[in-house]
Amino acid sequence: MNLSFSERKEVILGVLMQDNSVAVSDLSKRLKVTPVTVRSDLVALEKEGLLVRTHGGALPGHHPKILARMLAGSEFKEDIAKSAAAMIEDGDSVIISAGTTTALIAKYLLGKRDVHIVTNNTLLLTQARANTQLRVTFIGGEFRSAEEGFVGPMALEALDQFHVSKAFIGIDGASVKQGFTAHFLDSAVLVHKMAGQADKVIAIGHSGKFGKHGFARILPFDGVDVLVTDKNLSEEFETELTGAGVHLVKS
Repeated sequence: MNLSFSERKEVILGVLMQDNSVAVSDLSKRLKVTPVTVRSDLVALEKEGLLVRTHGGALPGHHPKILARMLAGSEFKEDIAKSAAAMIEDGDSVIISAGTTTALIAKYLLGKRDVHIVTNNTLLLTQARANTQLRVTFIGGEFRSAEEGFVGPMALEALDQFHVSKAFIGIDGASVKQGFTAHFLDSAVLVHKMAGQADKVIAIGHSGKFGKHGFARILPFDGVDVLVTDKNLSEEFETELTGAGVHLVKS
């Protein structure tokens, strides 16, 4: 049975994550497709910014941790991002934090008018650059390749200049004890600050992140107004979240 492009994409990114390079000939055998099809896939993935083509193959376009995050919960990310984008209205100013799912929100804003995005998410530019109705302001700071985002004191200071209607925050984990969490302390501090600059806080994350403990707390459950996730969220977490006043949107 022939694999779809999305299935071949997962295989290609998986090989890149493990071996740090891919060869057209090897992929052709692994995927059971022609070298022409592999080259076409690599061209498409390069346009997405996921890899850099070389003679006879390709190299990763991102840090291995980013590639791993792109693969984790990949079957849910597009639907979650689409549901989040539906919450953005014409004329909105919003903050979008770093993350592989949050970056996809811009992809689904075509047709929306006069939307201003404030972000530290460098992945978002790939999705936003073709939409002339979007204004994107990047906050400065130290670039962290493992997060594809800017962090640090300069980023925190820049956020003081903004007030937005909605903040869309990515999460690395969530637990009943800690609430929503991030892998790095400076990332958690920055996302916490982003939430404080918004009238409404919307957390974004697939169900696989729940029950996983991140290193640093971003916000307790009751610090978030809405969670956009998938339909596989457990009853335990659904009860905890709704009890904390969080509105659930399950894509």
